Amino acid sequence: MRRSWWGVLPLALSVSLFAQDFSLIKLELLAKDYTFTEGPAWSKDGFLIFSDTPGDKLLKWEPGRETEVYREDAHGPCGNAFDSQGRLYTCETRTRRVTRTDKKGAIEVLAERFEGKRLNAPNDIVVSKTDHVYFTDPAFGSQQEHRELDFYGVYHLPPKGPLKVIARPHGRPNGIAISVNGRILYVANSDEHNVRAYDLDRNGDASGERVVVSSIDGVPDGLRVDEKGNLWIAANGIAVYSPEGKLLHTLPVHGAPSNLAFGEADLKSLFITARGNVYRARVSVKGAY
Repeated sequence: MRRSWWGVLPLALSVSLFAQDFSLIKLELLAKDYTFTEGPAWSKDGFLIFSDTPGDKLLKWEPGRETEVYREDAHGPCGNAFDSQGRLYTCETRTRRVTRTDKKGAIEVLAERFEGKRLNAPNDIVVSKTDHVYFTDPAFGSQQEHRELDFYGVYHLPPKGPLKVIARPHGRPNGIAISVNGRILYVANSDEHNVRAYDLDRNGDASGERVVVSSIDGVPDGLRVDEKGNLWIAANGIAVYSPEGKLLHTLPVHGAPSNLAFGEADLKSLFITARGNVYRARVSVKGAY
């Protein structure tokens, strides 16, 4: 069958996007010697928040300044995200809840139970442009010992209304991201080494579950989307996949990366958390905020 030119355009764009030689990308060490870093999130106000989960701290990095403590006694923080108003959302693994911090520092608990039972240990989170919240709730290591729910969950918390469960996968869901147009939710599954996608309707509800990336090398953790729809996945290095699920490139990282985020004014800085460190790399494509 003859293929039309528009049928190959998305892949061509993805390939041409990476005229940049990935082997020449340099990782700059921004922060080091933490216990285990996670959850980088870039604020439109010009700073990066990330977690030291076992160290029980949220940290703040701002260009031209040293890293500082944003919050101590942060209840085992993991994934973080900002909404359209600049409020910070955090997955707290020790208290097994999701919180929101407003710009004055006031903390509000958004989710800690589903159908009367405590969540397992919220892990990663994303907020849509219309402030719909999505988060994963696996259980790793000792978190398994305190479970009240008999499933791992992917959840949707609308701006108004109760917490909803999107999926109850057999494997543990981990990283989570939303497409540039806000119509697709992506979820990494660490046990199944894949990424699933869900269609989002105008109410923020999800349907149409399918696997879009399979057989990922390493354990997939955090993920992000760039302006062309490519998926950047923290696994064995940072693996970059086209929207069609084709592996385009892999960026080696010293120490297993846990998560990543695009940031700075042009959204062309890639921030990577890996073991006890945080790195920055300049890339040739903008991330989706």
